[in-house]
Amino acid sequence: MDRRTLRWRMLASLALLVLVTVGFVVGVWGAFYLVLVSFEADGAALIASVASGVLLASLVGLEFIQVSTVERFAGATPVDRDERPELYRTTTRVASQLDVPVPTIAISDSPAPEALVVGFRRDGIHLVLSEGTIDALDDAELEAVIAHELAHVRNRDATVMTAVSAPVVLAAGLRTRLPDPNDAGMAAVVVLPLALVSNVAWIAGRTITAVLARVREHAADRAAAEVTGSPATLASALETLDERIEATPTRDLRSVEGVSALSILPLERDPDSRAVRLGPDGETEPSHLWFDRLKWRLFVTHPPTADRLESLRSLERGHHRGDEREPTAA
Repeated sequence: MDRRTLRWRMLASLALLVLVTVGFVVGVWGAFYLVLVSFEADGAALIASVASGVLLASLVGLEFIQVSTVERFAGATPVDRDERPELYRTTTRVASQLDVPVPTIAISDSPAPEALVVGFRRDGIHLVLSEGTIDALDDAELEAVIAHELAHVRNRDATVMTAVSAPVVLAAGLRTRLPDPNDAGMAAVVVLPLALVSNVAWIAGRTITAVLARVREHAADRAAAEVTGSPATLASALETLDERIEATPTRDLRSVEGVSALSILPLERDPDSRAVRLGPDGETEPSHLWFDRLKWRLFVTHPPTADRLESLRSLERGHHRGDEREPTAA
């Protein structure tokens, strides 16, 4: 995927997310306004505005104030330079090439291949790696993975993705806190339209955010390949980690699924690989499998590994062609 395509996909996704956010806010306001008008309340527009503002502000406070860090979910512990000197040397070198501050490194004991960066401020970033990732990769591959993660820092992806996920987070916060319409009594006249608005905004926002996340993964791959000078090395690392995920017991993957969207590869398996076939010979698909496939395709936050490998191989071919032309130009 070339730079122009990446740029246009990012811009289109951001524009759509702005529309979803506006639609969500207007929808919440409209739900309150229609109910107030139906009861012939005076100052319906003002009351609806205040009610919407209070509701949205409450959701922001509940959803965005994080008491615990992603590190805790990943089970990672920060280590210092004396404990992991070689890892810090590699990370320092890559950080210098990408012109980002050297992050604090945190290591988890998980056999699952985790690699992610945590934090919103460039000078407060933590690079989280699992022992599963460190053990699976050679030095060059590990450097390529670190370059991919620090490219996210250079591109300010944590800040961008947090900002653009606002409609998704708010819609999810609203939909999970609404009472069951069947048990809401008279409040159902407000609950039903709010449920409709929040569900539509959540589905649309999740889909668009996932598209943007996939684009930014491609961008980080490209940046890491440029920094290391070897797209093939990152491709090899991705292949190795992908195989490691397939070999990791499901119980270990479930323990870190909370950080899957942030890791270099999605840690949850696709529906086809985890579906239990029915029938005497296991030839019958469960009736819900089509729906699981649809959700996976809409909401998965990483491009298919095969697509990333092909993009990296295309970069590698271009790199070799450039090397071949250099002597002639000289």
